[in-house]
Amino acid sequence: MRKKNLFRLLIVLLPLVWFAPIQLAQKNPAAGFEKTIQPFLAENCLVCHSAKKASGELNLEQFKTAAAVVEHREQWEQVLLKLKTGEMPPKGFPRPDAVELKAVIGWLEAEFDRADRTAKPDPGRVTARRLNRAEYNNTVRHLLGVNFKPADDFPQDDSGYGFDNIGDVLSLSPVLMEKYLSAAETVARTAVFGAEALKPRVERLRPPTGRIKSTTKPLHTDYDLTGLSLPNSLHVAHRFPVEAEYTFKVFLGGVRPAGSEPLPLALWIDGKQVQTFDFDPDGIASFSVDRQDFGSMTHDFRARIPAGDHWVAISVLRLYEGLPASYGGPNPSKRPEPPKPEFKPPRREIPPERLAEIKKQFEARMAEKVPVNEARITGVDVIGPYNQTKGASPESLKKIFVCGHAAGAHQPACADKILGHLAHRAYRRPVTAEETRKLTSFVTLAQKQGDSFEEGLAQALQAMLVSPHFLFRIEQSSSASTARGQAVDPQVQPISQHELASRLSYFLWSSMPDDELLQLADQRKLRRPEVLAAQVQRMLKDPKSEALVENFAGQWLELRRLESVKPDRDRFPEFDEYFRMSIHRETELFFDHIIRQDRSLLDFIDADYTFLNERLARFYKVPGVSGPEFRKVSLPAGANRGGILTQASVLTVSSYTTRTSVVLRGKWILDNILNAPPPPAPPGVPTLDESKIGEAASLRQQMEQHRTNPTCAACHARLDPLGFGLENFDAIGGWRTMDGKFPIDSSGVLPDGRSFNGVGELKTILKADRDAFAEGVTDKLLTYALGRGLERYDRPTVRQIARRVAVKEFKFSSLVMEIVNSLPFQYRRGTVSQTANAN
Repeated sequence: MRKKNLFRLLIVLLPLVWFAPIQLAQKNPAAGFEKTIQPFLAENCLVCHSAKKASGELNLEQFKTAAAVVEHREQWEQVLLKLKTGEMPPKGFPRPDAVELKAVIGWLEAEFDRADRTAKPDPGRVTARRLNRAEYNNTVRHLLGVNFKPADDFPQDDSGYGFDNIGDVLSLSPVLMEKYLSAAETVARTAVFGAEALKPRVERLRPPTGRIKSTTKPLHTDYDLTGLSLPNSLHVAHRFPVEAEYTFKVFLGGVRPAGSEPLPLALWIDGKQVQTFDFDPDGIASFSVDRQDFGSMTHDFRARIPAGDHWVAISVLRLYEGLPASYGGPNPSKRPEPPKPEFKPPRREIPPERLAEIKKQFEARMAEKVPVNEARITGVDVIGPYNQTKGASPESLKKIFVCGHAAGAHQPACADKILGHLAHRAYRRPVTAEETRKLTSFVTLAQKQGDSFEEGLAQALQAMLVSPHFLFRIEQSSSASTARGQAVDPQVQPISQHELASRLSYFLWSSMPDDELLQLADQRKLRRPEVLAAQVQRMLKDPKSEALVENFAGQWLELRRLESVKPDRDRFPEFDEYFRMSIHRETELFFDHIIRQDRSLLDFIDADYTFLNERLARFYKVPGVSGPEFRKVSLPAGANRGGILTQASVLTVSSYTTRTSVVLRGKWILDNILNAPPPPAPPGVPTLDESKIGEAASLRQQMEQHRTNPTCAACHARLDPLGFGLENFDAIGGWRTMDGKFPIDSSGVLPDGRSFNGVGELKTILKADRDAFAEGVTDKLLTYALGRGLERYDRPTVRQIARRVAVKEFKFSSLVMEIVNSLPFQYRRGTVSQTANAN
């Protein structure tokens, strides 16, 4: 009985003992510093970080008061991070008492929160910034209905803070200004008159050297009815300048035995089979009778293709000899043994004794193994355009000619109505009568000179597209009035309704506001909480939110690097253009699903589903997926996939071309998942001896030797364990259990003592750090939304958003909504003397 009462007493007293130092710190910061921080520093830190030694140029002995901690906050935030992650004290030193450590962490966090609450709000200020290439392309398409990408010919945009929409780095060079002038003319004339007539030309598309390898696998172990996932197909991304007919001249290579059935070739556009042709070379006299060599054979397809970027593929359907068209199934391992083909005599007249010899050779090959056709696609010439579509597109005509009059019957007021409407949309705000008059003067002048109304309209549009009001997002200063009915600081001013509409649209769509957003801004209704929330939900569901996937996810997850990575083809022959496109598409669809289904942010770390086509399902060894179409696939319990960390796209961009990298993968997790980026590597760091990896030593053994260098050990204590958790995946994301001659060890111990074994347990640990992940994603998305780097004064906003998102079950829409409602998104730093009214 006494033991039971003692136990109850401990339950009551333990929280008091545990949290007493933190509560003391909150009530009296000075006393908390003297009783909590200084004793802890003396016992655990000053051995290395004193005035005498100052390891890492950090002297903690100089801080005598709580105020000094806040004054040098950046240094102390680094101290806090290292205490929370267990990096300090370093390995080999005694670990601090858990209660004391928690008290120190609590005091520092409470002190920083107190400083944030008493600090004057500062929303920051975004410099006037030009449209980047993606924003320019999207804006001219949505403004005028043109279906091409003029900005792709502009110089590459510079990046800052991980994104290419940062105002401070989007400079305007003389070369870019010339490109703007040229693009404005092309866009304007295409919108009014249609694309310029182009002469046919030939563009040669060839696979990378060494890509194609013949195979002698039995067909029932690796078969794809479409042929798209096999190494003899060809996949290219190609831009078609105009809508027209194009000829695809397909070049065939390889060999096949005489007597084989015709080759069924297929042309695919954007994953859809548009044409097929049974190519039968038996009637071609130049072929040898016993072996048909495709070295110089071609076949032409012709198809009408819309303007824009398209995925073009050529494949051999039912590649293997004698395979019936109905053969197949979702699980190659369960497919029946296919029937062996019968000899098919050539169509030419040959001596009977020679024919008997050829048949004997054919039957001998059948007896030796199931024959594999070694025909392959070696390249394709795209020739065109032919029969080009003439005139402006219906979409362009609808967006431009809003006056309601037929061509040639325009009233004098048409120019004002058309150009006033377009300028309102192009400048993303109401336009003045004088601005409209300047634009309509081009129409008036053209007609005086004998040109048509349409010619003058094209010139006016050209002037509009080179205006700073179109090329730049310029936010005007506003008064220190009220927002949402509350008085605000004179230096914290709300942006205007139209500026809010532009911030919203370029955040979620990378494009101009649509008519609904502009109308709400015109009516001064957009800032109403219920209206704003409804618009965010609408915009996230709109197909234009694909821009958030392409431009935000493409840079946050480093997907854009997939376009240029070139894994070693001898080591990774599976990595062809179809594979590159497939792994990129998986991650895009995964991110898009989280947006549209309003899934939890934690799905990025771990999920029980992904998006696969047959090519990628084969690589992941996921059964039940056939065909080139991507579809959502549920992953079985205990699968080694799930979440972005195990997707081949991320694993590829975080590897070297010849091998995995625990450092690159560890850094990727610290940067993008844990919001704790490591410092840059110091100069003179020795590199690994790659010739020994997998042969004389495993990668883990090499890294352990590398960490014996004291210069390397500190950072690698954080990087390596995280990277080793992904070591079962090779440099292109394939699952493996051996590193050359050595078994994979995917275990790790983090600096704070937490350990894991394998990617599943690693993801469990990462999900446990969900608050850090929420802050990290908030940091990235807020940077992208604002178009500027985050500063010290933005940290409270990031923490507040992350906390509110956690309460709302980490839903993606809640993160977007919190960013849209935040101080830096809806306000700007201003001055007292400004008098324009934002409301």
